[in-house]
This record gives sequence, structure tokens and C-alpha cells, in this order.
Amino acid sequence: MPPAHPTSLPFTDDEAANRLLAGNSFALLVGMLLDQQFPMEAAFRGPRTLEERIGPYDAARVATLDPADLDAAFRTRPAIHRYPGSMAERTHKLAVFLVDEYGGDPEALWNDAADGAEVYRRLRALPGFGERKARIFVGVLGKRLGVTPRGWEEEAADWPSIADVDTFERVSEIREQKRAMKKGHK
Repeated sequence: MPPAHPTSLPFTDDEAANRLLAGNSFALLVGMLLDQQFPMEAAFRGPRTLEERIGPYDAARVATLDPADLDAAFRTRPAIHRYPGSMAERTHKLAVFLVDEYGGDPEALWNDAADGAEVYRRLRALPGFGERKARIFVGVLGKRLGVTPRGWEEEAADWPSIADVDTFERVSEIREQKRAMKKGHK
């Protein structure tokens, strides 16, 4: 079982980024948000790059940023994502949603949920989180953070994902497994 509060999540080759992901739940959600049409490790390094550009942040701070300033932070070279404008907008919407619905506390999404199905529903309601992203994040919560409400396994992704990364070396393994799965579905 993973530690309840790991000091690092080995999703990137940058230890500062990995510590940020483990210590800032909003940054972890942003990393998951960015994990779309972009290499996993680059997506999860994005929250650290954002911190380098705007300073320490949480959902409340990002929600109050001028969207143009957030967009500029995403676009500064090297860009934080392949689609910096749309991802800056989604990050802002995510922050505003968390402030409006959960008082800015991302952990409220899972800390007081009755069961895994409720965690999944709450994640699924987040801007930029579809079914697959929500299921992967349920897996991250259970496998990496020790957040295991009743029934979480049924809601978690049942395919290789970032939730299965327990060392950085596993990122390339998971990528290859995902490619093989996609190839098999064509």
C-alpha cells in the first residue's frame, strides 16, 4: 500500500516537479488535466513549470489570476503544453470550479466522499475531466496516495496509466503498453 502522504510522485524526471505533485493536490489535478495529447512526463512536469513562472499557487490563486496572464505563463517558451492557450483556459476553469464548489480545496473532492463512485462522479464533474481522466485519477488516488474509499477499485482505470507509475522508469513501460493497446483496437 502506498504511503498516505508520499513526499514525491515519480511521474517526471524532475524531482522538484515530483515533490510538487505529491505536496500540492491542485498541482496534481493540473498535471492530470494536462495529460492529454502530450507525453505523460511532460504533462506532469507542467505544474512545476507553471510554479516557476507564476510562483507558488493553489486553486484560489489561479482562479483570481487574469486569464491573459495565465495564458502568457502557459505560452512562454518552452510552452507548458502542446496546446497552451486551451490548457491555460482549462486550468483557469478548473481553479474557478474548485473555488466555487469546494472552497478551493481539491482534497474535498475525495476526503468526504461516501465511496469510490462518489469520488469518480466528483472528478467527472471537473472541467476538462472526461470519463477516462476521472477513472485514471481515481487510480492515482488509490494506488499512489492511499485514498481508498469503499469501491474505489471498481471506479479506477483498468488499463495501464500514470496511476501504475511507482518509479520514473515505469513511464516508458506504460507508454508502450498504451501504444500496444491502441494498436490492438485499430
